[in-house]
Amino acid sequence: MKRTKMNGLLSGVALACALGTPALADIKIAHVYGKTGPFEAYAKQSHEGLKLGIEYATGGTMEVNGEKIVIIEKDTQLKPDIGKALLEEAYGDDEVDLAVGPVSSGVALAMLPVAEEYEKILIVEPAVADSITGENWNRYIFRTGRNSSQDAVANAVALGGENVHVATLAQDYAFGRDGVSAFREALETTGAEIAHEEYVPTDTTDFTAAAERIFTAMKDLEGEKKLFIIWAGGGNPMGKINAMDPSRFGIEIATGGNILAALTAYKELPGMEGATYYYYEIPQNPVNDWLVKEHFARFDSPPDFFTAGGMSAGIAVVEALKKAGSTDTEDLITAMEGMEWETPKGKMMFRPEDHQALQSMYHFKTVVKDGVDYGVPELVRELTIKDMPIPIRNQ
Repeated sequence: MKRTKMNGLLSGVALACALGTPALADIKIAHVYGKTGPFEAYAKQSHEGLKLGIEYATGGTMEVNGEKIVIIEKDTQLKPDIGKALLEEAYGDDEVDLAVGPVSSGVALAMLPVAEEYEKILIVEPAVADSITGENWNRYIFRTGRNSSQDAVANAVALGGENVHVATLAQDYAFGRDGVSAFREALETTGAEIAHEEYVPTDTTDFTAAAERIFTAMKDLEGEKKLFIIWAGGGNPMGKINAMDPSRFGIEIATGGNILAALTAYKELPGMEGATYYYYEIPQNPVNDWLVKEHFARFDSPPDFFTAGGMSAGIAVVEALKKAGSTDTEDLITAMEGMEWETPKGKMMFRPEDHQALQSMYHFKTVVKDGVDYGVPELVRELTIKDMPIPIRNQ
């Protein structure tokens, strides 16, 4: 098991945040995530959710098996090399019992080998790329966040059908390419087909050239035509492409769910359908009721997309520690494989084969409501674990 001393360049990156009194803490958890950078909003939600999840699952004691919990924050700055180094620091110098994070799929892929080298668990939340629990997976990796295939299967159910032609626009990195690959595969069972794929840099703000290529590829096709956008962060491709009037070619824009701030663009597209991971008004269960009530009380706002994900990870940590009865990695792996637990989305289960959390997704239709400054994803149908045959990709 490797023990590496970090140099001084990263000394200012790690921030400690204790739940309880640090001097009494027996259980240390590293949250290694992109606090700064383009996904800062995602990171903030994820961290608040993680703390809320631990609070909820411990009944407010912040203790498991009589031992205090401490969260140590580390900022990857959305850079794979920093994420890798900080996870080494967490497992080595900080001697954390397990880690949670990161936000970015590219950072997550750099971190996976570190968990294997140190023989410590990394719970991936919310990075999405299939390869995390697919070709790059190892037995120390568990993921509470949804993966690209869960996004893809859910959106294929919502959008697919005979004589449906789909173009895709995605960012040119693991999240985007894994997402399109999984979506293409999922669409095959619906009768729909991919007509064109477009990949652009992650920081793209001008989508004119990409949109024109999509329009050229789609304009003469017969049948339903949809442009499915897979995007994380800023840039607003949906609003900018919609302003170019794709409807003149019979093309409808479609996409999955997103954080509340991003849903402002959805208001321009009433009736748009897709599938989402979470919207606070959709799940009906006691955990989500608690989350919504507490979040409004503390922050005067509803919980968002990644708040629910962070809470699911926090609850998973506590339930695993309770079930294992210790912080020993092998005991935790045994406890977590096949483990079921309740989350704001209802039941999740770690699939034993690849440690991916199986979970519900939600087919939605966008509606515009008075007094709401974003397009509301109104539930069409809950897609349960049984409704979605998610491929195992780590074989």
